[in-house]
Amino acid sequence: MSDKPLTKEKLKHYKEILLIEVENSQKLINQLSTDYKKGTKDSSGDLSGYTFHQADQGSDTHEQEKNAYLLETEYQKVKLITAAINKIQDKTFGLCELCGHQIADARLEIIPYVKICVKCQEEEETRKK
Repeated sequence: MSDKPLTKEKLKHYKEILLIEVENSQKLINQLSTDYKKGTKDSSGDLSGYTFHQADQGSDTHEQEKNAYLLETEYQKVKLITAAINKIQDKTFGLCELCGHQIADARLEIIPYVKICVKCQEEEETRKK
């Protein structure tokens, strides 16, 4: 792990990745929102509004709940990405919010909107156990 600040080229690289991530999340949010607004009647193709069996109704409800969860997860991801983009502008991107050390490039490549380094993540998980 290095505590040298990220170069302008690295910051530009991560900003490009983050912009692609937010675009992909927005597309998924739009799709999930459309599916969620359709409701069970429209999404199942059933014109009567009634499912044929209680199990079908349960499946429809489960699918709507799953979509709502995915939608919320993507909204949270967009918030994290937006915060990461703001950190690039503030020149604080890639710094662990707990210890202040530089987060490893390998971690930022996988999750560019991550807030803490691996060491602090492990300590947090150990504390929660």
